[in-house]
Amino acid sequence: MRNEKSNGFELTSDRISKYKEEGYLLFPSFLSQDEVQECQKRIGNYIQKIVPEIPGTEVFYEDKNDDSSLKQLQRMHEHDPWFHQLFNGKPKQLAQELLGNDVITKNLQYFNKPPKIGAATPPHQDGFYFKLDSPRALTMWLALNNTDEENGCVRYVTGSHLKGMREHSLTGTLGFSQGISDYGNEDDRLNEVPVPASKGDLIVHDSLTIHLAGKNLSENRPRRAIGFIFYSSDAKENSLEINEYKENLKSQQSGKI
Repeated sequence: MRNEKSNGFELTSDRISKYKEEGYLLFPSFLSQDEVQECQKRIGNYIQKIVPEIPGTEVFYEDKNDDSSLKQLQRMHEHDPWFHQLFNGKPKQLAQELLGNDVITKNLQYFNKPPKIGAATPPHQDGFYFKLDSPRALTMWLALNNTDEENGCVRYVTGSHLKGMREHSLTGTLGFSQGISDYGNEDDRLNEVPVPASKGDLIVHDSLTIHLAGKNLSENRPRRAIGFIFYSSDAKENSLEINEYKENLKSQQSGKI
C-alpha cells in the first residue's frame, strides 16, 4: 500500500480509493496550530493593507457598506507572495497526487461566514462554475476555525460526483450565484452528510461533488476558511461558456463588491 508522507500529509492507496468513491476526503491537522495562527495573521494583514488596493471584483461583502460583513476574497495568491507560496506548497502537491497529473493553481480564496449574518451556501457543483471540457479539477477547504452544524460546516452528497453535472439556476447568493435547481430528491437526502472540521483540517472534493452549507447560527463563533482550486493541466476552459457566465453575474454582484 502506497503511503505518501514526505509532503506532510498521509495519502494511502485506500484513501485515494475512498476519495474516488465518495468524492471528498478529510485530512485532519493538515496545518499545525502555529501554521493556522500564521494564516490568520496574514489574512488580517491582507484585509488591512491589500484589500484597499485591489479590484472590487475580488472582494465580496454581505453588505458593501459594512466592512464587518466581508464574505469572500478572490485570487489572493496574485496579490501577496506569502499566499502564492502557500498555494504552491503542500496543497499543490496533494492536488497532483489526487488528480494524478500536473495541476494549474487557479484560485486561492478566503471565506468568511460571520455569526448571525453569514448566509447559507446553496447546493452546487464547483465544476459548473469552472466551465471545463473534461471536469478534472478539485477544490480544497482549509478550516481556520472549528466548524460544525451550528456555525455552518460543509455538507456533501456522497458519490454525487459519479452522476454527472446537475441543472443549475440563479440563487441570488453572492459568490455562489448558481445552485442546483432540483436539489432535494430522495437520493440527495439519503446521501447528504455534514463534515465537521477542526481548525487546521483540510477537506478536498471533486469538481462534480455536490456540496452546501447552512447559515452561521451561532452567537459568536466565526466560520473562516481558505479555499484552493486546482485544475488538471489537461483540462481546457470553455471561453464561450465562461463569458456567458460572467455576463449573468453582473446583476447579482451589484452593490456587494
